[in-house]
Parts: sequence; C-alpha cells; structure tokens
Amino acid sequence: MIRRTSAIVACAAALTLVFPLTASAAEATPVATGLEIPWGLTFLPDSSALFTQRDTGQIMSWKDGQVTEVQRIEDSQPTDGEGGLMGLAASPNFESDQTVFIFYSTAEDNRIAKLRLGEAPQPILTGIRKNQYHNGGRLAFGPDGMLYATTGDAQDPDSSQDVNSLNGKILRMTPDGAPAPGNPFGDSLVYSMGHRNPQGLAWDGAGRLFSAELGQNTWDEVNRIDAGKNYGWPVCEGQCGNDQFVDPLVTWPTAEASPSGLAIHQGAVYVAALRGQRLWQIPLNDDGTLGQPTALFQGEFGRLRTVLPAPDGTLWVTTSNRDNNGVPVPDDDRILSVTF
Repeated sequence: MIRRTSAIVACAAALTLVFPLTASAAEATPVATGLEIPWGLTFLPDSSALFTQRDTGQIMSWKDGQVTEVQRIEDSQPTDGEGGLMGLAASPNFESDQTVFIFYSTAEDNRIAKLRLGEAPQPILTGIRKNQYHNGGRLAFGPDGMLYATTGDAQDPDSSQDVNSLNGKILRMTPDGAPAPGNPFGDSLVYSMGHRNPQGLAWDGAGRLFSAELGQNTWDEVNRIDAGKNYGWPVCEGQCGNDQFVDPLVTWPTAEASPSGLAIHQGAVYVAALRGQRLWQIPLNDDGTLGQPTALFQGEFGRLRTVLPAPDGTLWVTTSNRDNNGVPVPDDDRILSVTF
C-alpha cells in the first residue's frame, strides 16, 4: 500500500559547482518520502516529475510537493529480485503527444512500451529475456531523438557476446521500436554489446554517451559508449587490456558501488551506488575523460538507485531501501534534492 506524503520543496536556485567537492559541500533535502522502491524518474515540461515504483507497478506523479498515483501497469510483474516496473522516459514531444515510455517485466519477458498517461501500454519491443536478476531496465532519449535502453544478461553471460541477442546490450531505437537509422549492426537494435547489467545512461554537452554497469564480484564500471563497441563481459570484468574490448574509464570494487543511475550535471558525472550506499561524483574533463571520484553522502541515506538533473538546477536522487537488499528507516523510500 502506497503511503502518500507531502514533500518539502527543494531550493530553486543551483549554486556554481567547484571541484573538488567534499561530502560537506553537498546538501540533500527530501522532496518525497514513504515511497516503495522508486526506480525510473523523468521530468515533464511543467517541471513536475513522474516516477515508477518497481514492485507495485505504479507510475506516480510529483507536483508542487504532492505525490499521487497516475496509474498501475497491470501486467508488470516483479521478479523477486531486480525486475518489475523499471525505466521511464518522457517523450521529447511530451507537450504535444502526452506520451511516456516504460521498461518492465511481465510473466513472459522484459519489454518496452509507450503510453499516453491513463491509457493501456502499447508494446514497442518485446522478447527481451528476463530473470530474477540482471534485467538492466534504464530508458533515456538521446540528443539524436532516439530511445536508448539498457538490458542485462538475464543471468546468461554468453548472451552479452551474441549480437543476435537483445540481452547484455545497450539498444537504440526509434520511438516506435524500430532499429534507429545508423545503428552499427545493420537492421539491428544493438548499439553496443558485452554488458553484464548496465543501468545508467547520460550524455554530456558534446553528445558523448556514458553508462554505469554493475560487475560480478570484483569491479563495477563507468564506460564511455561508442556505437558498435564491445565492452567485454563475460571475458572481462573491469580493466582487461584486450584490444577486442573497450576498457572502462572508472572502476570500483563492488562493495563501494553496485552502480544503478548515472547523470551528468554541472561538469561532473554522478553515479548512484546501491551496495556502496553513496553518490559518486566524478569530474568530467573537456576531452571526455574522467577525474578522481569523490564519495558523497556515504552511508547517510542507504542504497541509492537513480540520479537525474532537475529543472530547478538541483540533482534528484532516489533511495532503494525497501528492495530485497535494503534496511529501510521509517521515511523510506525517499527522493532527495541535492544542492552544492
């Protein structure tokens, strides 16, 4: 049962970011509390927000500090692990088409659908294999207007090296689910391959794509994603030094990260860490390389799932303490507004 809570409105003005930051330089204010595993998050043109709740199958609205249910996706089915109602992205033309896109698990598969709010989902891509774990699930529209999706290996590592499989990939498609023009493998949705469980997607001002990826037992990663490249899983975890594969820009031991969301904000890459229970801040250089990561809010808010720049210049971060790995406090789960 969802608990609706009035939110504390975040500060409207963003301050200039100066590197390096320390944890004391960042401040987090709850804008919504009492949630149930918020996963996908997107902002609308009126500065309100929509977010998904993974296990309840609900799309929720945040507006003027109030959280209400928009609708429930009836065929969304949690996997008693990491699947359920996950990614969410508003159409770039939302003002005219009132359409959002969702990534979710059903009884048969993982799929991507579009819907006008309040109406039934219309699947645009089905047949992405699901499993209890490693479902990927992030959706984001790129600067090219195409829809990108991350898919996990669904606990079948070999699928990541199979270009004919939709799993273990970053996919690129039109808003109708067709392979996007210019994709690297011909008439295929596959944009990059060799991924284990990528869940973060964001572009910098130069149009470069970055992704966060959960490793197995040793290394988690931030990668720069280029069309047609292979990122090594399951041959490589972390730095590999194999010319067939692209090495990550940043790695962490899995206890320090287990990264889910990734955002680019005011000259830095931010990565939300689940097991690591912190927000990683990484300076982004002009040439697309990354600097030394700094941990913010370490252990303060528990597991962090999604991070996204907000229209008011702040950074929104969601917690994931009511999932099967968290230890919730009474206010969990929460959406936090971070200022610097």
